[in-house]
Amino acid sequence: MNASPIGGIERFLFDVPLMLMHKFRHFFSAIPRPIRWIVSVQLFAILLLMACRICFFIVFRGEQDMFQAAVFMLGFRYDARLVAGIGLFMLVFGGIPLLNPYRAKAGVLFWNGFVFVMSTLLLIVYISDFYHYDYLKQRLNASVIQFADDAAISFKMVWQTYPVIPMTLLLMAVVFLLGQWHRIHFRKNRNADPIPQRKWSRALHYGVYSMILGVLVFGRVGQYPLRWSDAYIFSDSFKSATALNPVQSFVSSMAFRDVGFNVEKVKAGYADLSRHFGVDFPDAASLDFSRTSPYTTNPDTPMNVVLVICESFAASKSSMFGNALNPTPYFDSLSKQGLFYERCFTPAFGTARGVWSIITGIPDVTRSKTASRNPAAVDQYTLLNAFDAYDKYYFLGGSTTWANIRGLLKNNVNDLNIIEEDDFKADRADVWGISDKNLFLEANRRIRSNTKPFFAIIQTADNHRPYTIPEEDLTAFQKQTFSKDVLKKNGFEDNEQFNAFRYSDYCFRVFMETAKKEPYYANTLFVFVGDHGLRGDAGAGFPASFTQSGIVAEHVPLLFFAPQKVSPARIKTVCSQLDVLPSIAALTKMPHVNKTMGINLMADSSRQYPHAFIADPDMHTIGIVTDSFYYSNHLPTGQERLYSVMNDNPVPDNPRMRATRLTLSRLATAWYETSGYLILNNKKGK
Repeated sequence: MNASPIGGIERFLFDVPLMLMHKFRHFFSAIPRPIRWIVSVQLFAILLLMACRICFFIVFRGEQDMFQAAVFMLGFRYDARLVAGIGLFMLVFGGIPLLNPYRAKAGVLFWNGFVFVMSTLLLIVYISDFYHYDYLKQRLNASVIQFADDAAISFKMVWQTYPVIPMTLLLMAVVFLLGQWHRIHFRKNRNADPIPQRKWSRALHYGVYSMILGVLVFGRVGQYPLRWSDAYIFSDSFKSATALNPVQSFVSSMAFRDVGFNVEKVKAGYADLSRHFGVDFPDAASLDFSRTSPYTTNPDTPMNVVLVICESFAASKSSMFGNALNPTPYFDSLSKQGLFYERCFTPAFGTARGVWSIITGIPDVTRSKTASRNPAAVDQYTLLNAFDAYDKYYFLGGSTTWANIRGLLKNNVNDLNIIEEDDFKADRADVWGISDKNLFLEANRRIRSNTKPFFAIIQTADNHRPYTIPEEDLTAFQKQTFSKDVLKKNGFEDNEQFNAFRYSDYCFRVFMETAKKEPYYANTLFVFVGDHGLRGDAGAGFPASFTQSGIVAEHVPLLFFAPQKVSPARIKTVCSQLDVLPSIAALTKMPHVNKTMGINLMADSSRQYPHAFIADPDMHTIGIVTDSFYYSNHLPTGQERLYSVMNDNPVPDNPRMRATRLTLSRLATAWYETSGYLILNNKKGK
């Protein structure tokens, strides 16, 4: 009798899978217990890391960020590399008799503790990475070390901004469950009867497993290992961030944390830079960048100066550039009455680097800790000392011990009066000290009674996490609320960030309306400049290159405002935060010798080839912005890109554009090397 077709189908559906499962079970049971144990730990770790990456993608993705298999596959390779390294560690040290968990009780205790510590460290790194990206839009890297120098302030900011207690409790719960899982799982594995194996079979298992781990640690089959910089093959910064493993990116970025320079490259770039700066007597041998401006100041009516360094004053989020939510209407009206530079760029990202650049006129090209924290760089030349007949003030709502700014200021600015948190009557609003409104009002009270001309620097802080708006201001300042979609479309993460941006504008208005009532107002130059921009989507009002290249993080407004003394104009020419002090000196007609890398924006002769230099320590890039292009060089890989900053059209690959890229490449290298040189060699006594 012929077999029924139905019976054949049943055997295929049930008998064959059971047979295969039995074979695979037999195959895996033949694997030595230590390897099975290590593989189980690795599988659990890889699943944990994959879950973290998926969470990262879901939380931080924008509407335009679609799932891409290649991104997650590269991320899996990074995770597998880390997990393979853990496996090699367990394989090698597990073979030591004292640490062998199958032969010694001490080994059991050691490996239970190891899994506990490893799980804790991994989760702490990933939690830190999550909030680091939330804060700076960058995966965790060596630049985070700088926050340890101001541990108390950093901890207070984290405490006031993030759910520290819930996250700590969650961490403890997850680690406890992981520890319990490992103890139970390992006990079962250890108590299982070992399968008798011949020596050659056992050696083969260990040899093959070790080879697999070695290939995974190397990351690829080829000449070069898998590196963190391979994540930058994607043209989109979010895709690269999604692929990265924070452990590897942190360890790898440690090599790029220190400032340095090549003196031969400094000399090679001297001709280009000395021509750009307008050096009086160019000399590549001495590397002198001095140029003299012999102005004549009227001793009877010297202009006062108020320089406001505005926290996170991102151009893309402001009303001056057409943001539909109109968060800075007052500053927008102010900019129409003054000399407004709409294409100003900071040389780097970060508040400490911004303050450094303004005070010293040199880009901070240090890779991890900022230049202000470098004891070897504490002695700096600054144009503030040209105002020797002025009373000089530095107002900060918090403490200038942050980032060693006090050392930078007190060591280099003659007769500077630092007014900080302990000197104010107002109560502290949060970790950053008193509110910006009270900071402005306190500054006004100090300078209005001055009998001498004054130069006052006011550094704001409220446009910064934890985005505190004092209760006392919530009557005059009304919060606004928009949906998440509307906020995202206009470049804001949430209503807290949006209202903090608006609160800055409110504080500017309170200050200027108060100042208008004071005698000093009519003879004062007010200057506003952002310390840095913000990472993220620049929005539809800007060419796509601002977002793709990341220069939105360095794009800030720059305004010179002096009623009846500075003619209103909106300038589209590119300029730099470095140019602030030389331009102030020119507008106030203050005689000075400029030894910095900033230029006088009021002098057409020094603007023959307008450009701004950017060194982004988090992106590991250096670049040059011109009126038409942005050239970028990714230092770890040497990858060069040329973007249009005029429109969304791709830059054509033709002889003219290749020549442009070569010119900008030479300029970027000259700026980068010379900046590193001057940080250590532009001392105030020279």
